[in-house]
Amino acid sequence: MPACCPMERLSRWSSRTSMAADLHLLGDRRTGDGERLLAILLCLYVASITLWPMGQVLVTAFRPGDDGAPLGVLRDTLAARATGRAFMNTLTLSLASVAISVVLGGALALAVGLMRMRFRAVLSFLILMPLIIPSQTLALSWIELMGSGSPILRALGLAPAQGQGNPLYSRSGIALIMGIEHMPLVFIAIRASLKSVPADLIEAARIAAIPPRRVLMRIILPLTYPSALAGALLAFTAAVGNFGIPALLGIPGRVPMLTTLIYQRLNGFGPAVAGQVAVLALILAALAGMALMLRHLALRRLTLRIEAGRVFTPAHRAPLWAQGALWVVVLVIALLPLAALTLTSLTPAIGVPFSIQVASLDQYVRAWSNPAVSRAFLNSFTLSGLAAVICVGVALPLAYLLTRRPSPAATLLDLSAEVPWVVPGTVVALAMILAFLPPLPLVGISLYGTSAIILISYLARFLPLALRPVVAAAQNGDPGLDEAARIAGIGLGGRIARIFMPSVTPAATAGAVLILMTAMNELTLSSLLWSSGHETVGVMVFSLQYEGNSTAAAAVSVLSTLLLFTLCMFAELIIGRTGSSTLPWRG
Repeated sequence: MPACCPMERLSRWSSRTSMAADLHLLGDRRTGDGERLLAILLCLYVASITLWPMGQVLVTAFRPGDDGAPLGVLRDTLAARATGRAFMNTLTLSLASVAISVVLGGALALAVGLMRMRFRAVLSFLILMPLIIPSQTLALSWIELMGSGSPILRALGLAPAQGQGNPLYSRSGIALIMGIEHMPLVFIAIRASLKSVPADLIEAARIAAIPPRRVLMRIILPLTYPSALAGALLAFTAAVGNFGIPALLGIPGRVPMLTTLIYQRLNGFGPAVAGQVAVLALILAALAGMALMLRHLALRRLTLRIEAGRVFTPAHRAPLWAQGALWVVVLVIALLPLAALTLTSLTPAIGVPFSIQVASLDQYVRAWSNPAVSRAFLNSFTLSGLAAVICVGVALPLAYLLTRRPSPAATLLDLSAEVPWVVPGTVVALAMILAFLPPLPLVGISLYGTSAIILISYLARFLPLALRPVVAAAQNGDPGLDEAARIAGIGLGGRIARIFMPSVTPAATAGAVLILMTAMNELTLSSLLWSSGHETVGVMVFSLQYEGNSTAAAAVSVLSTLLLFTLCMFAELIIGRTGSSTLPWRG
């Protein structure tokens, strides 16, 4: 055949290039369409479980009063004496608990960070236990430790006299236990800042013969102040929204706080007081929001920029007496209350002093044979498992958009997903009631009083627990792989499934376990959303203690704590091998 002329060859090459370019543009267009569709679906999901319910709280709080006056509900609720009393108790006791958290958490962080010792990881896990254990279990364990029937204090001859009230049913008791529960937040913040202290500064001070006390006061502590302030503000946010401790200690002690006032109003009057409790919820959200804003400013404005270098590590092993004193303090805080709770659960009946002769497992048998208790464990496991799976399923594509296709819309979507985690849980529960109490459009079914409303509240509340680890892992990955796959014509679903997901699977697993651990024993949400047949473990503990059956409550609490520790061990076995610091005790 005759050879093609140069012009003909050029024409063929041009047509092939044009066809390839057209196919590439078509692939880009399809990819863009797929990403836009994914973004729209995620926006609808987040809006339906987050923005719409939270908007109902605002609308309800700012509606007219019964007399038709603008903002009448807001005005009347703020003027009520009960609101002022609950607000002052919330503010003062939260601040008092923060002071306890800072002193205790700061001292423990300095001791663990500046002393060289064995079993540091075990010690850190024990320090974090008050934060890992549910607040209602922590409160109940301290009640059993400090009460007149305390099996430990009675053996030591230190228990209050029979008939005397428990000293924890007071303002100081609430502040103390909340301070202990939120102490790990300050510990984590200061411990992290100590890890960033440059070793060169400490070595230079030693060469200059500066005494260790001055090194601590002039070099180390100033570097930890911003982190300590940030941890304190985070502890204040947690204290403001705490429900379990104020409920178990404050209700019997007649010390109302905003969270318990919302619970008592809804429990007593139902939806008729929705406007009042919406205003109380906004006050809670405002307190938490201001604290988080101050925390952001503290980390941004006060943090010192230090050149990276060798991390400071203690050079000499701490004296045995110092290690022993540290272990005693930690064991008293972490394990002694749980020991009192366990011994109480082994007594055959309320009021029977504990002894080896009367110890039995009767309370566990009765608790597990109680249909409500076994149903509560099944409900909690099912709801927390579903929440973990769905939240991870949403977090993966959302993290992909945030890290591989960042945009202002994706950032706004991320911030919207964070809202239910930032505001107190009581506010989220109220938002779910206001949104899902009326029948849903089209189907005409109300979700209130069903397990579905609890599940939706878990999905909204715990999504950030799955999203944040996945985003952090994705930011450390190579975005070039996704770009190369896109150029090669691999669709959006294939890129997420075959490239993105394998790189973030350990982080996603860690997020799922964190959701299981948190949702399995939560009380704040379910205390306002549960109904007969839809109890959770946290609700059962609270209900049994509230009706005076403290031994049964202790047995259920011990069972739930054992389940929690089992999840911790599972997380350590599965995630610990990857070296991930997502788990709180590995940070």
